[in-house]
Formats: sequence, structure tokens, C-alpha cells
Amino acid sequence: MSTFLFRIGRWSFRHRRIVLALWLLIAVLTIGAAVTSGGKTNDNFTIPGTESQRATDLLAQRVPALSGGQTQVVFAAEENARITDTRQRDGIEQAVANLRKVDQVAEVTDPFQGGATSPDGTIGLGSVQYTVPPGSVNSSTLDDVKRAVQPAEAAGVHVAYSGSVFPGWTTAPSEGPELVGVVVALIILLITFGSLVAAGMPIVTAVLGVLITIMAVTAFAAVVNVATASTTVAIMLGLSCGIDYGLFVLYRHRNHVLRGMDPEDSVALSVGTAGSAVVFAALTVIIALCGLSVVGIPFLAVMGLAAAGAVLIAMLIALTLLPAMLGFAGPKIVQFISRPRRLHAHLERTAHTAATAPEEHRGARWGAFVVRHRVPVLILGVLLLVAMALPATHMRLGLPSGASQPTSNTQRQAYDLITEGFGVGANGPLLIVADGVTEQRRTDQLMAALGKLPDVAAVQPLTMEGGVSVIQVTPQSGPNDPETTSLVHRIRDDRAAIEGSTGATILVGGNTASNIDVSAKLSSALPVFLIVVVGLALILLTFAFRTFFVPLKSVLGFLLSILAAFGAQVALFQWGWGRHLFSIVPAETVSFLPIIMLAIIFGLSSDYEVFVVSRIKEDYSRTGDARGAVVRGMSHSARVVTAAALIMFCIFLAFMFTSDPTIKAIGFSFAIGVLLDAFVVRLTLVPAVMALVGGRIWSHPRWFRHLPDPDIEGKRLEEAHRGSGNQRQ
Repeated sequence: MSTFLFRIGRWSFRHRRIVLALWLLIAVLTIGAAVTSGGKTNDNFTIPGTESQRATDLLAQRVPALSGGQTQVVFAAEENARITDTRQRDGIEQAVANLRKVDQVAEVTDPFQGGATSPDGTIGLGSVQYTVPPGSVNSSTLDDVKRAVQPAEAAGVHVAYSGSVFPGWTTAPSEGPELVGVVVALIILLITFGSLVAAGMPIVTAVLGVLITIMAVTAFAAVVNVATASTTVAIMLGLSCGIDYGLFVLYRHRNHVLRGMDPEDSVALSVGTAGSAVVFAALTVIIALCGLSVVGIPFLAVMGLAAAGAVLIAMLIALTLLPAMLGFAGPKIVQFISRPRRLHAHLERTAHTAATAPEEHRGARWGAFVVRHRVPVLILGVLLLVAMALPATHMRLGLPSGASQPTSNTQRQAYDLITEGFGVGANGPLLIVADGVTEQRRTDQLMAALGKLPDVAAVQPLTMEGGVSVIQVTPQSGPNDPETTSLVHRIRDDRAAIEGSTGATILVGGNTASNIDVSAKLSSALPVFLIVVVGLALILLTFAFRTFFVPLKSVLGFLLSILAAFGAQVALFQWGWGRHLFSIVPAETVSFLPIIMLAIIFGLSSDYEVFVVSRIKEDYSRTGDARGAVVRGMSHSARVVTAAALIMFCIFLAFMFTSDPTIKAIGFSFAIGVLLDAFVVRLTLVPAVMALVGGRIWSHPRWFRHLPDPDIEGKRLEEAHRGSGNQRQ
């Protein structure tokens, strides 16, 4: 592989204008495809194989008016007034009349006619049912909804919204986190390289890769449902992996040039050596992300494939476009910031030390410290991660409700008002879809049986048509409370008794039941996901390093870091330790976050494992000194891995400063996972274990000699260059 990549790097360097033109053409074509396709991300989720999805499908066939999206419209009177007062009531009724005229609206419930007013007359609850799924409701329709309720607002009534779709349910994507991440990455790269040219190159190539990815995802959104969060995750990974992969190749190239190697030979050799590590690291990430497809939830599969596409493009750019850009840069890649002179001298001295005497760098000193104190370092590191992981034992999964939003959000305001006026359970009613009901008395029998169940606050019929009766069950507990989950399971477990002699077949559906089903399906899929992803990655890493022990150590270290990251996430977001610092509203852990974290952090942890261990193996293959190889390998890899991990950490952390609580949780979880895995596991525990085990860690069965050697560290390639008179790194 290293020889093949060497040729790619040399070809890209020599034909840099062609390579640059091809990538720019790809960017133009993807932009054109995105614009002409009219594709847009949406949140039309289907959860195949779940009862709530079967209920939704049955409604779509028999009662289409109830299968579309729904907006709950909450009317709250101002202080010392009631919505039943003449002025307020007239405003609300006019608003209801206006809502019935809005495009895509199938049905509107009047809070006065439906009896949905609070006992004290201060809060009313209306609803708007749409003819299309939530993700297909036009933004113009939601704008018309806001205009329709203006008479109520003019009468002094506060209006708030919730439901599966409502005005303000999506926020315009902000470029703020991406810009903050890019700026921080530039600062870190400037510190690492001391050159604007060198610092800017990985960022420019990564941004181009992200642009291509997002345009391609947008184009595909015209033919498949792509969740809005998919683009955010793709941007996170495309930007961070793009910068990191470029950094690894560029760092080795610049060290070659600083030692006097010809730029063309240096680029080719860097792509052949560091590029091999990039390929294996990227493939591990891609495998982990594609593994989301085994979960059986389409929107997660699409999210994983979109992110995997971003990583693939980042890898291809690092192997082709970056060498071409280095060809354009030539010797400028080793030019340092010229002012002030003292800074210039420091940067030049540091860079030359890293290139010619890495054993004098902090990475080597840290490696020597870890090797010398390997036992206490190993014990303390493991204890730290175990202590951080303890809160994970209290993790509660759920999908975000209005309660998780800040108080300024209309969904949170609606949630609080509904709780105040009708009880917390009214925020998450269940839909009981009874098939085979043609008589009202059968519906009454079902309602009577449902009303006797514990935790049921109210039961009311919604409609009966097409042989289907739809009954709404309002729990006493909130949408994400364990009691509501128990109620859903109780109805399903006691299905036969509830159906009785009615001849009906009941299904439990609605948003709340759907969220419960998603969480249950994700929990049951985790073991399968881990076996598939970790198994494939173990095979890949075993093939790369030609030993069983290094991949096994990598997986054990990952499990420690991911559990610690889970614990930190629970403490910050579920227990609310960061509520003031990051404006966090304590809530359940987003149900799909653990499995996404497992995929992405496992892939990224393998990145750092490859880059650290490949340099150690490279030295051990040359010297046979196991412990000395750990120190010398750390001297070569610690500086660049530190820079790469800090860049990823800062890019992920920047997404905490958005208003979306889900994106906040994803950003923090990725950030803390990368931080712990890179600095505690890969740069501390891994060298400690390798020093403790010694050369035995590289032992392998004899039959391994019959397998092809990918030469991930580029040993044979560098030996060939030494033999032809080229200087070796």
C-alpha cells in the first residue's frame, strides 16, 4: 500500500494543476446538483418494525387526516384575565377561523368547542392537523399559521406552539460553530507550524471537502429522506478529519524538507508513509459510521452514510489535493512568520528540533516519563476513567421534549403552559388505533378498559372512520417519564384483555410511543452494533499491525474512554452540572446519542491509535528495542497527535454554543470523548501498556507470515529510498 500511495503522491505533485482542476470541477458539479435537485433535509422519520410505525401506517391508509403532522396551539390569557372573557374569546375564535383557511391544514380544533380549557379559564389548547407528514409541511404554511393567530395576540392572548411540527420548530443553521472551529484550528496550526502557508493549507482543503460533502448530501436529499442533524454531523467530521488527515501528511512532509529532502520526493514519501496511516484510520472511521446501518433505523443509517462520505472525501483530498497544493507551495512550506524576529527564531528552532532531534521535544520527555512510571501511570489513568464513568450507570434515554428547551423557546413555553393547565401528561398523549371498529359501543368498551389502567389521566375518542377508531389516552406522567413508558408496555402486554369481546385489534402510536419505541430499538441494537463494528475494526487493525494484542488493547482503551465520556455527558446534561456555564436545561440523554458516539469515537480513537502505534512499530522494526521504541515513537507522534486532537476537540466543542439542545449534547460528547481518548488513553495508557508488555505485544502466530503486509509504517518504502540515496526521516 505504501508504494501505491507513494506513486499517487508523486503523480499529484507533478500534475498539480490537473488535480486542482478536477477537485474544483467536482465542487462545481456537486453545487450544481444540489441547486438543480431542489433537495432539502427534513425530519420525516420512519421506524420500521415498531408498533408505533404500524399505527402510523394504518392511519395513513384509513384515517389520512390524522396521519400528518400536528401543531398544538396554546392560548394563555394575560395576568388577571381569562380566555373566556369576551375580548379574548373573540380573538381566539377568529384565530381558529383563520387557521382553517391555511394551506395544507386538514382540521383545526377549537379549544372552546373541544372542552380543552383549563379549569380556571386561563389556558386553552387547540390543535392544527396537517394533510402531510411533519417534514413536508411548507415553511410558508407555518408562516401563515403565525399570521392566522394574530387576532388572538392582538386581544392580549399569549400564543405558544408545540407538536410534531410548529412555527419555529427548525432553526436556520448557524455558521458560528464552524467559523469558531476553523479559527481555533488555524491558531493551533500556527502554533504547530509557525507558518501561515502551512497552517492554512489543511484548513483550505478541509473546507473544500466539507463543501463537496454538504452539496452532495443536499442533492441526495431530493430522493431520500435526510435528517437535518445529518448535515451537522457530516460537517463536524468532515472538518475535523479533513484538517487532521492533512495535518498528519503535512507534518511529515515539512520535517522531510527541513532535513533537506527534495519537495517532490518528500511529498511522495509522506503520502506513502503518513498516508498509509491516514487510509487505515479513515477506513476504521468509515466502517464504524456505516455500521449504523445495522441498527435498522433509516434516519440513523443515512446520518452514518453522510458522515462516512465526509470522511472518505477528507481522506481522498489528503492523498491527492494536499500533495498538489504542496507542489504549488514548494519551499514556502518551511517559511516561518517573520515578525517579530524573536518569535521567528523560536518557531524556526522548534521546527528544526522536531525534524532533526525529536528526542529533545516534550513528546519524548512525556514518553520517557510514562515508560519510567508505567505501573502507577496505568493505575491512575484507569482509575480516573472509571471514576468519570460512574454517572453513566444512571443514564436515562429519551428524545428531546419541550422540557429540554430553554425558557425562551416557544416549545418550552407551550410545554409549561400545558402542564399548568392540563397536567404534564397532556404534553405526550398516546394514540390508541383500534382496527375493526364500526360501532360506537365498541369504542366505549375500549375506552372503559383503558380508563381503568394506572397512570391514565383521561381517555377521549378522536374519530371513527374507515373501520378504525382512534382514542387519545392522556397519561398522568410526562412524555419522558418512566411511568409513561410503563403505561405503553402495559397496554401492549394487556392487549387481549383491553380488546375483550370488541373484535378490535389495537395498536399504540403517537409521538410519545414512537419515541419510546426508538429508544427501545436503539438499546436492543447496541450489542449487535458493537459486535459488527468492533469485529470489523479488529480485523482491519490486526491486518494493519499484524498482531492480535495491539487491536485488543485499542478496543479496551476505547471502552474506557467512551464510558468516561458517557459519564461526563450524564453529569453535564442529565444531572445539570453545566446548566449555568453552557445554558443547559437538564434532560434525558438523547436516545440515539450513545450509538452515534460509539461509532464516531471508536473510529476517531482508532485514528490516534494508528498514528501513535505505527510510529512505535516503525522504530521497533528498525531497532528491536521495545521500550526505547515507545519513547522514540512518542517523540515523533505526540506533537502532531496533540495538535490533531485539540483541533477536533475545539471544533466539536464549538457546537455547544448553539441553541439546539441535541446539537449541544452531540458536540460536547464528541469533544470530551476525543479529549479523553487522545490524551488519557492513546498518549498515556497505550505507551504505558506497551512499555509494560514489551516486545511480546508484537508477537503473532506463524501463519501471519502468509498474509500480505500492508507496510502501514512505510518501512520497506523508506528502506528503498535509503538505498537509492534519499534521506530518510
